Amino acid sequence: MDFELSEEQRLLKEAVDGLLSDGYQFTQRKKYMKETGGWSQDIWRRLAEQGLLGLPFAEVDGGFGLGAVEAMIVMDALGKALVLEPYLATVVISGGFLRHGGSAAQRAEHIPPIIDGRKTFAFAQLEKDSRYDLHDVTTSARKRGQSWVIEGKKFVVINGESADTLVVTARTEGAQRDTAGIGVFLVPSNVKGITKETYPTQDGLRAADITFTGVEVGAHAAIGDPNNALLLIERVVDEARTALCAEAVGAMDESLKITVEYLKTRNQFGVPIGSFQSLQHRVADMFVALEQARSMSMFATMAVDFGDGAERAKTVAAAKMQIGMSGKFIGQQSIQLHGGIGMTMEAKIGHYFKRLAMIENTFGDTRYHLRRVSESGVLV
Repeated sequence: MDFELSEEQRLLKEAVDGLLSDGYQFTQRKKYMKETGGWSQDIWRRLAEQGLLGLPFAEVDGGFGLGAVEAMIVMDALGKALVLEPYLATVVISGGFLRHGGSAAQRAEHIPPIIDGRKTFAFAQLEKDSRYDLHDVTTSARKRGQSWVIEGKKFVVINGESADTLVVTARTEGAQRDTAGIGVFLVPSNVKGITKETYPTQDGLRAADITFTGVEVGAHAAIGDPNNALLLIERVVDEARTALCAEAVGAMDESLKITVEYLKTRNQFGVPIGSFQSLQHRVADMFVALEQARSMSMFATMAVDFGDGAERAKTVAAAKMQIGMSGKFIGQQSIQLHGGIGMTMEAKIGHYFKRLAMIENTFGDTRYHLRRVSESGVLV
């Protein structure tokens, strides 16, 4: 099987790497965290100008019609740079709902402003007791004439503070854990009845707990079948997990490079500590963990377009499990090899560890996906 990038894909990689190497140094990132919403509007505009916000969308919708490999390339670069901007929430997740389930009218209304950087989105899915089960939904959407009325509360909505539009999962019928009776709705973030509690997350992003009290949206707000959207949700979340795997690989790759460079420059007993054989062995183990994660990320990238949803889910779960294990190992070793400086806010390496920890716990942690892989009978 050929894992080499095509010429167009190499050019894409060079373009996004070049953009982020110029505009996303660690000191700049700290400044972006203080801007409105916790990320840079200027960087978002530059991502739009380079066409990166339009990569996955069909040409008929104004995009480039590119696939999962191109998404992997971009997410890998975003992981290396510790990018704060809501690419995952807006382009991958919300864009995924529009691509796979949106009507022509919904795509025409929402995709062009995503592509040109005028609108950002957030995915409001997690609930207080739902853990990682996508079908565990208590937020309700009830019909009132031609409208839907949404009631409930969502937690840890990444980019929920500044998003223009929320993509909300809500139950239209049935009990809390029924797999049927779940819909997905496009909700303007400034509509009456929405209240937000905003806060920073451990990895430097910003999130919000969002309460919906009698929030009324039109019939056109439902994406796809409002009573049977779980398959759509699972497909989009699998794409998000795959994107997170690629982002984690980028973060692990950069963590290893930073650590190796530190070992070359940190002296003890008059010599660089990188000359100590025991530390060289640790770095070798980190490299093995990185390559295991990279191979599984590639595997998930190929699987994300599988027509068989069950096979796709098994593969993505296996990849997310490996990413979680590799990320934890590389993050912990990076901190330990840096010593006390690695625990400070001034050291970049600690911020990579925090991001890897958050990725591991997004859309299912390692134990959750280990259970899914075990139940599926997949050998990894």
